[in-house]
Amino acid sequence: MGQPVDVPPFARRIISLVPSQTELLFDLGLGDRIVGVTRFCIHPEGAVGAKERIGGTKDFDLEKIETLVPDLILGNKEENYPEGIAALREKFPVWMSDIYTLHDAYQMMLAIGQMTATELTARDLVAEIQNEFAALVRHRALPQGLTAAYLIWRKPYMVAADHTFIDHMLGALGVQNVFAELSRYPAVSAAQLSEARPDLVFLSSEPYSFTERHMAEFQQLCPAARVMIVDGEMFSWYGSRLRQAAEYLSLLRDSILNTLT
Repeated sequence: MGQPVDVPPFARRIISLVPSQTELLFDLGLGDRIVGVTRFCIHPEGAVGAKERIGGTKDFDLEKIETLVPDLILGNKEENYPEGIAALREKFPVWMSDIYTLHDAYQMMLAIGQMTATELTARDLVAEIQNEFAALVRHRALPQGLTAAYLIWRKPYMVAADHTFIDHMLGALGVQNVFAELSRYPAVSAAQLSEARPDLVFLSSEPYSFTERHMAEFQQLCPAARVMIVDGEMFSWYGSRLRQAAEYLSLLRDSILNTLT
């Protein structure tokens, strides 16, 4: 993000403002050096529950953060809010990621490894994920031109469009984002969704918790589409959870293919 960060040579009191990066820290073996996480940090289950909660990703408890005396804070441009980050930067080293592609995610993991003296573990993790996604490319492909709408919210309907990590993951799955001409996370009308005529409608489990009870609503709007509930973590968590994402996308691809044959 163009900001200099004075990172200590061995950070011992780390706060994570991003759920995906929190899980990464634990998987790098840094659990004992994490002093604070957000209320949305849920992985790894059990271990993360013992950490102090410092608010949400967009409403930090600045006073609590001060009491934790962090020597390194890790955030993300998209998930955190500028005013909060600016306030934290006045007192603490704050390192921010900015992620739209798998390559960005790999670079983030390696950078955090460098900052926390876990670079070898981070390199092994990145190599493992790269191998998993290379295998996904070799897996049987979906028909060319298959389109999908990826819903992240209801009332109003909101979709993941261009210039998002989710859009990149849709490409890794092998489908075209039907709202690729739009940017980021736009609200769309029922008419827009219907007129887009996607082949697939993905209802994400997060941030809105779509369930099977919502499927009929979208099936009525897009009668020719296959409507599916998908695991939002596998499309939007860009930390160590990516170790599971390639296999998930492979199984999802198989499920889609089975309905086309």
